[in-house]
Amino acid sequence: MVVKCNSFGLYGIDSYELEVEASISNGIPAFDIVGLPDTAVKESRDRVRSAMKNCGFNFPGARITINLAPADIRKEGPIYDLPILIAILKATGQLAQNVSDCAFIGELSLSGELRAVNGVLPMAIKARETGIKSLFVPFDNGKEAAVVEGLSVYPVKSVFELMRHFTDKDFTLPLAIPEKEEKFENSYLPDFSQVRGQLEAKRAMEIAAAGSHNVLLIGPPGSGKSMLAKRMPSILPDMTFEEKIETTKIHSIAGVLPKNSSLVSKRPFRSPHHNISSVGMTGGGSFPKPGEISLAHNGVLFLDELPEFQRNTMEALRQPIEDGLVTISRVKSSLQYPCSFMLIAAMNPCPCGFYNHPTRKCSCSQNMISKYLNRVSGPILDRFDIHIEVPPVEYEDLASAQPEESSTEIKKRVDKAREIQRERFKNTNITCNARIDSAIFHKVCEISEGANILLKNAFENMGLSARAYDRILKVARTIADLDNSTLIKEDHVAEAVQYRSLDRKYWGDNKE
Repeated sequence: MVVKCNSFGLYGIDSYELEVEASISNGIPAFDIVGLPDTAVKESRDRVRSAMKNCGFNFPGARITINLAPADIRKEGPIYDLPILIAILKATGQLAQNVSDCAFIGELSLSGELRAVNGVLPMAIKARETGIKSLFVPFDNGKEAAVVEGLSVYPVKSVFELMRHFTDKDFTLPLAIPEKEEKFENSYLPDFSQVRGQLEAKRAMEIAAAGSHNVLLIGPPGSGKSMLAKRMPSILPDMTFEEKIETTKIHSIAGVLPKNSSLVSKRPFRSPHHNISSVGMTGGGSFPKPGEISLAHNGVLFLDELPEFQRNTMEALRQPIEDGLVTISRVKSSLQYPCSFMLIAAMNPCPCGFYNHPTRKCSCSQNMISKYLNRVSGPILDRFDIHIEVPPVEYEDLASAQPEESSTEIKKRVDKAREIQRERFKNTNITCNARIDSAIFHKVCEISEGANILLKNAFENMGLSARAYDRILKVARTIADLDNSTLIKEDHVAEAVQYRSLDRKYWGDNKE
């Protein structure tokens, strides 16, 4: 006799239905798991055997065969411990209740307690889509799964507690209750009011936040580049519910979702060290997992000391920045993860950091400066919409008692500009000015005659690429939105052009 138990597996950011089939037959005692299991799945045999015995159940002294279907998808991780145990209990008659409309997910300890697993949210979403009525998950994953409406989620602490739910009429597991969704407050985030001076840089960061543009900050050590970057989340628009779900799915799969959390409510801010590998940045492994760019989805990826990153790591960002999607291909699988993020990078103007400094002398030769700047390739530089020089802070600014503008005030202007963009791109998949599609580019970036002449002169004199031309217009579109103007005017283009001062021709002049 073959019995079946419902569960779910993970394939990239999505989940799929999985049937755990159990067959017990006479013969030499054995416990086999088939269906492309990895080592962690095979080790379920020992965990299930010990959990059953320690919880007072009879482990059959017969030949046990467990099949994880579909058999053509590789299974990994300990998430199938609980459904395997339930299938064996059903096959041996120790669990008589009908569980056809139930699904089970969870790792077992040797004593029968359930431990949290990764990827519960996408599996809960799939459970609702496939008509599952009740989903049993480890206790620590309860709030995460409870976000999905139309599904009864039961957080379970142990196998003993689960069996009481099915066999004891006087005991029922309490349903998981999702955390009350509250508007995320930025009050405890680093605030722009803490940054003294740097009015031009703050203006550039406001424009970047309003249009989700990529920013390159360049300046000497101590000028405030990292301070500016770390305060970007405090002026970004609040996340929508759909963005929270998608971001939480990625963090859940990667295993970085905080314990007992339901949803990621604030935009991610990822700041990997410059020694990170290309695999760590984009994702990978024998069974591909999300990398830093996917963990920064719907948020900010900050690369401090940009030239210190390995060349292949930087170049691996080129396609994901453009597409908002990264494809990871391996022998065993090929997966796609979303990675729509705002890229902020910071760097010094030279190895010592004091090239063109007003008071400190640079100790680098022109050849050293040239090699340092050339670590950032032209194609990567082109993918930054805004280049901003961050000069040293003046003493008068540091000593001034005059309060600086807060993130709250800046965010009000950013939200207003984003609302204009939401209305403009209604009924499309475009979310902001930085993502304007080429099909509607010239329609939404309507430009005045004077602005067009100015842009033409800048294009020819600065030796800009076609990509740089597009990015200047997109930034000008955002500046016009902040100015509440439907037409891109001359002053909007002039400001956008000044944010391309670090283009390749400029750097070449420094190297001569």
